[in-house]
Amino acid sequence: MENVTIIGLGLIGGSFAKSIRDNNIFKHIIGVDKNQEHAARALDIGLVDEILSFDDAITKSDLIILSIPVDIAKNVIIEVLDKIDNQTVIDVGSTKRSIIKIVENHPKRKQFVATHPMSGTENSGPDAAISNLFKNKAAVICNASDSDSHRVDSVVDIYKKFGSKIEFMNAEEHDVSTAYVSHISHVSSFALALTVMNKERNTKNIVTLASGGFKSTARLAKSDQNMWEAIFSENKDNVIEVIDDYIENMILFKHAIKSGNSEVVKTLIRQANEVKKVI
Repeated sequence: MENVTIIGLGLIGGSFAKSIRDNNIFKHIIGVDKNQEHAARALDIGLVDEILSFDDAITKSDLIILSIPVDIAKNVIIEVLDKIDNQTVIDVGSTKRSIIKIVENHPKRKQFVATHPMSGTENSGPDAAISNLFKNKAAVICNASDSDSHRVDSVVDIYKKFGSKIEFMNAEEHDVSTAYVSHISHVSSFALALTVMNKERNTKNIVTLASGGFKSTARLAKSDQNMWEAIFSENKDNVIEVIDDYIENMILFKHAIKSGNSEVVKTLIRQANEVKKVI
């Protein structure tokens, strides 16, 4: 394949560009971004070879990658599919059910492969792009049977060249799982940061006293507001269910600590310690 277009030149889109270039997968990388500063910066630091308009980029490319907020992607995907000839289109969003539902009856549905690389940081923008961001991380392919098998194989091959571990899931299963293993982590981090910032008005104390535990737990609170509001909205039902479960466990800790029931506190911690067998 000769040309690839990346629509959305932030952390994930930019990291795709770096990984594609590092592994010599495409000869020419085209960027599209409605944020002109992001587009100019991506070109300036060499993430992409040129910036083109939406229509020109699609026409010129063999593969189109949608790396934009999930609420926007589910609208843009139809525009892209309407314009393509024989190209393959993928998205890299954190929710899959909505976008797959949107395209299910499109005549070019089989040219779309729904993917989610389980990678990221709290940073955003072209300068946040990281080489090898996807190495040794899961890359999920959703509802693969709804796409042309050779297109799925081609996308899988790209992820394998990145060093990703391939997982196949259906969209419903994916969205439930990501709510539990990814989305709730961000909700709890945002909530922790709000709690500390509202309670501790002296930011110097936060800086002075913050240890590794607070820094690692609150790190995700620096994540992009637009991207995560869209994710929470698109996966609302699952996220609410996970928040309810999380609150139940917080209440258990609260009651045990308040009543001075050390055995219950230790039991809850011991049960939580079982996570070390998983990660």
